[in-house]
Amino acid sequence: MAVNRERFFRLSSRLSRREILAGAGVLAAAAGAKAQKRSGGELLAYVGAITDTLNGKGIYTFKVDLESGALEPLESYVSGDRNPSWLAFHPAGTHLYAANSVSTVNGHNGSVSAFAIDASSGGLKLLNTVDAKGSGSTHCSVHPSGDWLFVANYGAGNAAVLPIRPDRTLGEATDVASIPVDPPALGKQPAADAPAGSYAISGHDSAHAHQIGCDPAGNFVFLTDLATDRTLVFAFDSKAGKLTPNTPPAVKEAEGAGPRHFAFHPNGKYFYVINEEASTMTFMTYDAAKGVLTPRQTLPTLPPDFVGTTYTSEVVIAADGRHVYGLNRLHDTIAIFRVGGDGRLTFLGEEWTRADYPRHAAIEPTGKFLYVCNDRGDSITRFRIQGGGQRLEFAGYTPVRIPSFIGFRRLP
Repeated sequence: MAVNRERFFRLSSRLSRREILAGAGVLAAAAGAKAQKRSGGELLAYVGAITDTLNGKGIYTFKVDLESGALEPLESYVSGDRNPSWLAFHPAGTHLYAANSVSTVNGHNGSVSAFAIDASSGGLKLLNTVDAKGSGSTHCSVHPSGDWLFVANYGAGNAAVLPIRPDRTLGEATDVASIPVDPPALGKQPAADAPAGSYAISGHDSAHAHQIGCDPAGNFVFLTDLATDRTLVFAFDSKAGKLTPNTPPAVKEAEGAGPRHFAFHPNGKYFYVINEEASTMTFMTYDAAKGVLTPRQTLPTLPPDFVGTTYTSEVVIAADGRHVYGLNRLHDTIAIFRVGGDGRLTFLGEEWTRADYPRHAAIEPTGKFLYVCNDRGDSITRFRIQGGGQRLEFAGYTPVRIPSFIGFRRLP
């Protein structure tokens, strides 16, 4: 999705005015309070949010009530840089990294910030902020070793590798991989597999890196490019921090599909990509020895009778691997799929998000609740996972200004 439309065009929320004002008051009070010692074993949620609009606070911290799923606001963190739109935890659980979707470093680049997580309170302390080597930094992830951080730069159409130093601060990039684009660009035309009547035509003007991450072993790195409808694959040198195009270097989706985000199945053999412009989900098998993805199935994230424009955003896989969930923006639903024994998907239905433009979702570690960040709804909605994962039951709202990411960490 083009950055200006996705982040700055606002639609009215379905939340009532009373709910918004009441929740905003709670958050404002919490933001001014100092971090206090928390009980050991508590589960905390960290929410990244856009700050380039009125009252955006950056990174919010909440205590998670695992009986009701409710989020109790603890504090908000503003320093570091603007628009911490994606967060990634160090494997040790002691540090947090934020991809800041800005264009202010060296006049045009985004940035990445490193934070220490206080072991007793869960509060954040900024350690440093470095150049991401490209504009519109939209996603980051940490190598399984904890020694490297990868960042995808949507605006620049490239990705960078940053060393994580022994003190967990970030060093200067060791490699930058630009996405090759063979002219002519696709241009403004709907995806071949898009719903009838779709005008989802953004993002095909130039390369747009959307997500970057490793396979479970950390040997290969994957980068989705919305513009050229490909998932790029790189062999990763974990000693030098270098990316080398794999053989083959990419796997292609249908014309105009716009691959956005991906997720590995817990077994490490299945790979799922959600396509933003086509509103589809693609299942691939993965050869871990060669780093090769093979497409096996593509199916809609929408009901069969849907017509018009919508955009997908996130793919989430249950910890037991039995179900996959996909987010539809504008349609504002969570698509629910069952995973077959061979990895193929069956569409089971959908659940309304209760707010506008769901951008990110995650399941907390116990597997009881799924949380959805509603970009234009200024809220996080939560759902109790029922029926072994095949049903979602709405469980409540939490007001947050333009939330874009939610992740979880348990205190020692």
